[in-house]
Formats: sequence, C-alpha cells, structure tokens
Amino acid sequence: MRLVFPPIRRSRNPLVRALSLVLGLAVVGVLLVFGVVVLGVLFAGGLVFLAVRQWKLSRARMAGGGARPAPKDPDVLEGEFVVIRQGRPVHH
Repeated sequence: MRLVFPPIRRSRNPLVRALSLVLGLAVVGVLLVFGVVVLGVLFAGGLVFLAVRQWKLSRARMAGGGARPAPKDPDVLEGEFVVIRQGRPVHH
C-alpha cells in the first residue's frame, strides 16, 4: 500500500508566502517557549524533591543520635541461600 499525498500548491503571491513564513516561525517559537516552560517546571520539581529528601535524611540522622551501628563481621556472607540436602538430586 502506498500513501499518496496531493501536491502542495504554493501560492505565487509574495505577501501570502511571507505571512505563511511568519506564521510558521511563530508556531515554532510558541512550541519552543512551551518546551522551555516544561523543562523549567521539571527542573524546579526535581530541586524541590531533592531538597525534601535531604531534609528528611538530615532529620533522620539527628533523631538517631548519631550513633553508628557496629561494624559487620567480614567473615559473614549475607544474602539469600538454599539448603541442599545430601542424598537428594539437585535440579538446576
């Protein structure tokens, strides 16, 4: 299937051509301004989100009394494990 568009008829009147150029530039300008506004809103929202997060973390540290947890034993492996019983076949 082939899409066929009708031929674009360009006006020969120079005033109509100039107005269509100005109109096209105005549309592009409006889209650019809209994009900058959206970018600014996202940036401001991100800054507010990070500020609230840092504020909550600092309050949590202050409420904890600043005591550090005991250091972990380096010989202990933490994670998930499965007990494999002897005598039963292991299916992987």
